[in-house]
Amino acid sequence: MLNRVLIAEDLYLLRDGLVHLLQAHGFTVVAAVESGPELLKALIELKPDVSIVDVRLPPTFTDEGLQASLEARRQIPGLPILILSQHVEQLYAQELLADGTGAIGYLLKDRVFNSDQFVDAVRRVAAGGTAMDPEVIAKLLASNVRHEPLGRLTPREREVLEAMAEGRSNAAISQRLFLSESAVAKHTASIFAKLDLSPSDDDNRRVLAVLAYLNAAKGG
Repeated sequence: MLNRVLIAEDLYLLRDGLVHLLQAHGFTVVAAVESGPELLKALIELKPDVSIVDVRLPPTFTDEGLQASLEARRQIPGLPILILSQHVEQLYAQELLADGTGAIGYLLKDRVFNSDQFVDAVRRVAAGGTAMDPEVIAKLLASNVRHEPLGRLTPREREVLEAMAEGRSNAAISQRLFLSESAVAKHTASIFAKLDLSPSDDDNRRVLAVLAYLNAAKGG
């Protein structure tokens, strides 16, 4: 089971709260750091199953968390990172998504409403999936409506793909969009075909479809 977690957060109360929350859900917290240099060192040395990272860390409180995460993923491709930020940092999100390997999440601190939601996101990212807050998705996609091949998708298919980016299952998408699960499956198959994703493990194709969707913001 994937359960070794690293936490990078400069605020003591939030950092300590995350440690206790994750431990209560069966995770092992291998390190809880508060600065960019500490984070990079811990990521490389410990290779955690997933890391929960604030973008703005000491010493400059600009983008140390992001830069440490990007450097660690350059050295260890696909290292799972879940950003937990106060703000939507569009450029930062694009950079994290750019390598196309998945295992990325971006949640907003004030939009995490319960522990189950958060823990589910941590587990999805650890398993190689995505967990994106809808507000982050909206910012990334604000200007890419005509971007190919996403321009081939119908409005309903875009809704399905947006829900996939949030990490929702077909059953959850069905409930959210008031569709049958078979209809969601048909939309999903059409999305894969239009994005030229050859048959493979469905979970992997979902991640690739989401990454294509989110990375399109760079070409909008």
